[in-house]
Amino acid sequence: MAWIVAVIAVIAAVAATARSYRAERSEQLAVAHAELAERQAKAAEARTAALVDEIRQLARKRIPAAALALSHPSAQVPGLREAAEVDGGAARLLTEAVQAARTAVMEERQRVDAAARAAMRGTSAKIQSLLNQSQQLLHELQHEYDDPRILQLDFRNELALRRTQSTAVLCDAWPGLARQNSPLVEIVLGAQSRVAGYERIKVANHLRDERLGLVARAAEPLAIALAELLANATAYSHPDTDVQVTVQQSGGRGAFLVVDDAGIGMDDDALDRARALLAGPAEVLLTELGDPPQTGFAVVGRLVVQYGFHCHIEASPFGGMRTILRVPAHLLTVLEEDHSLSALAPAPVSATPAPERPAVPAPSARPEPAPVEAPTGLPTRRRRAPRPAAATPAPAAPAAGQVSRTPEQAESSWAALQQGTLIGRSVAGRVPAPDADGHDHLGDQDDQGDDEK
Repeated sequence: MAWIVAVIAVIAAVAATARSYRAERSEQLAVAHAELAERQAKAAEARTAALVDEIRQLARKRIPAAALALSHPSAQVPGLREAAEVDGGAARLLTEAVQAARTAVMEERQRVDAAARAAMRGTSAKIQSLLNQSQQLLHELQHEYDDPRILQLDFRNELALRRTQSTAVLCDAWPGLARQNSPLVEIVLGAQSRVAGYERIKVANHLRDERLGLVARAAEPLAIALAELLANATAYSHPDTDVQVTVQQSGGRGAFLVVDDAGIGMDDDALDRARALLAGPAEVLLTELGDPPQTGFAVVGRLVVQYGFHCHIEASPFGGMRTILRVPAHLLTVLEEDHSLSALAPAPVSATPAPERPAVPAPSARPEPAPVEAPTGLPTRRRRAPRPAAATPAPAAPAAGQVSRTPEQAESSWAALQQGTLIGRSVAGRVPAPDADGHDHLGDQDDQGDDEK
């Protein structure tokens, strides 16, 4: 019996030990679960705090920076601050929120810009119509009254008309003026007359065919584009410097209009932006053109896209910028012989100098022998007999087809005629005498806003 009692006691002790172990194990598991729950709670709190910080940064920095980057591509858009604390799903949602905000801002800007374009198109059309009527009335007054102030009014009306046309083109409207097939040099002169500093613009005609013209549908757009480039060149160069315009003709690539100025030039960022605008982007928002808007290059870019021109800008050898406007060959034509050119159009510059007229010997001078060829095949010098002063012959008349005056001589003659006319009027008490330089300063008083970049 004793051994039975001993066995029972052993079993009871083992059972008690097992119960104690299980209790202790349960207690340890409970503590471990409590510690794990506490750690998970702290991690959840950290993730929640990180997510709150990311949402705060999203609202205060990331979305505003994304909206700013739409108009300033160089602006940096910050990313997630605590990427390790935010899980992949939350990070994707935050990135999608930035993209959604960017899309919404762009759509709203496009809607507002479209409304502004529509309003400006209607306004530009009305203003352009009134300016055309004013121009017609001024032309009638010029025939009735001999007052130079009418010319000044007509010139300022022309400046306002150019600005209105540029605004209309920028808003995808028709330029508002139809032409016939026009000589290329006359289009250049027309563009020059629309710029405040027109007296500083010097045109060199290097066309092989002086009757080279532009088809009707592209004549006015080319005049608008060239006027914008000239206005930009005169506005960003010193008033004492000239703006050189060279008209060249290529074999099969059309014609080139090269504008050189000695202005302040451009830095790399401004040059890249100018080239992007001149290339004719698909869309240019009015809000991206600055305040006040600098519309010159944007207008040229719109015309490049619509009519097939090509425009390139680079540094000029004169110290400023050089702009090359190319007119494709399919837009060029040759005018008929009966089409008279403007008297102010510069004559083509000959590639080789004209041969000198032979000297007429005096009656008393003996005929001179012909030049003797040297052994090398080169002609030798010959002495000319001195001519008496009384025997100097009269200047020979220009040959048929030969230009009697250069463009510079014609310009000097017109300036002298204008100065003499104004001096005569001042003596008669009609208008004050002009300045010493003989210019009427049409572009020196107003229109300081040709900041067309």
